[in-house]
Amino acid sequence: MPIRFDAADAHWRVAPLPGFSTAQKDWLTRGGSLTAHLRTLGAVAVRVTREAVALPWADEYAALGLAPRAPVWVREVVLSVDGVPFVAAHSVAPLAASVGVWQATRRLRTRPLAELLYSDSSVARSSLVSRRLTARHPLYRLAEQEIGAPPPHALVARRSVFERHGAPLMVTECMLPTLWAHLALSARMPSAQPASAHAHPSPRTHVREHGRPLEHTASRAHGAPRAEPGQLSERDAREAGHVPPVSDHKEQR
Repeated sequence: MPIRFDAADAHWRVAPLPGFSTAQKDWLTRGGSLTAHLRTLGAVAVRVTREAVALPWADEYAALGLAPRAPVWVREVVLSVDGVPFVAAHSVAPLAASVGVWQATRRLRTRPLAELLYSDSSVARSSLVSRRLTARHPLYRLAEQEIGAPPPHALVARRSVFERHGAPLMVTECMLPTLWAHLALSARMPSAQPASAHAHPSPRTHVREHGRPLEHTASRAHGAPRAEPGQLSERDAREAGHVPPVSDHKEQR
């Protein structure tokens, strides 16, 4: 059954912006579990920063098929790798769904949301969409609290809508500058893997077309070139932790 919900709008795009670095395009379009991808970099920990009944953001309610002031259940977490915050995530579900179809999200505590999403064959996922976030967006302000140094002009984020038995759950993930810095540093360091390590790479998660049933909710890939582990271009290294200036498009409040 085709998924009824779409995370894309005038600002959230299916194809990453051309100005994004190769590493950014890669991580913004990777299907499957972001937590699993982060585990390839180190030990992942989940810290819950907020769980509450609230109102959806201005760019959320339409994607969820809700009235602007319909209450929702919000869960916000920070994903850290080896103790360093790499991602600030915000998930939201209609209030009725949070005590029904998605009631398990209220009992996760410090377990990752991926444990629910990628173990249930009844869950479908929309295409991943992405955008730059500036200080006008509420997720930027949440992410800013996790950045020790003065934050860059803009951050990059991705989102998608998961659907289970007709009820949506939107997940938005903002990548922090520390992630790009870590990838750039890894690219400059000699690889610790033997040359044969790439001879038999593990199979990639199968991708799907938009709206079709999923294999463990792998989102559709969008043609962005994949960077091999430990390989970033010089441009990526220069841009690690810093997103190119964004043009004066009007931000959605």
